Amino acid sequence: MTRFRESVRSLLREQVLDAAYRLVAADGWGVLRMAAIARAAGISRQTLYNEFGSKEAIGNALIQRELEGFLLGIQRELDAHRGELEAAAVAGVGYTLQQAVDNPLIKSVLLAARGGEDDLLAYLTTRPEPVFGTAMAMLDAYAIEAWPDVDEESRGLAVETIVRLTVSHIVQPVASPEESARRIARITARIAYPGGVRPDGRGEAR
Repeated sequence: MTRFRESVRSLLREQVLDAAYRLVAADGWGVLRMAAIARAAGISRQTLYNEFGSKEAIGNALIQRELEGFLLGIQRELDAHRGELEAAAVAGVGYTLQQAVDNPLIKSVLLAARGGEDDLLAYLTTRPEPVFGTAMAMLDAYAIEAWPDVDEESRGLAVETIVRLTVSHIVQPVASPEESARRIARITARIAYPGGVRPDGRGEAR
């Protein structure tokens, strides 16, 4: 019975998040109301409040769900270039920036922010969770395994730099996703290998 209840609750949460996603993508976050989410999800407002508690909690869950999808895609890109840090960074950052361009929720958040409504944007920028903390923890764990020759301090700086620069370019793009990815990857490689050469003698940062 406990497992059944957990399964029903998980389905309910996905149903709510799917409804909220559609509404935010169509109309933006600022005008979204809990009553509208409940109607779109086919549940009562009381059920919605019992499950999430607040609109802010739904926003957090929405961003967390999108982030999880992003991170799975990023890992696939990194794995395809596992032996070369800079090439892997280009692929991972490029994937993220292009996905941000194509993602209806992210586009809606950014358009709303440019119009002065930035409540949901805070989950991508000023709030450390879920984006920064989750992304940095994943990338740090990956880097330990994939690039063990990078020392701990350089690895930490490189991971924080690539995450913060990528989010910055999502929020305020200054070039194409491809060009931005190359620049961010180059910076990351130089931080990871501050001398410009890997310990095994192979050049990495240019």
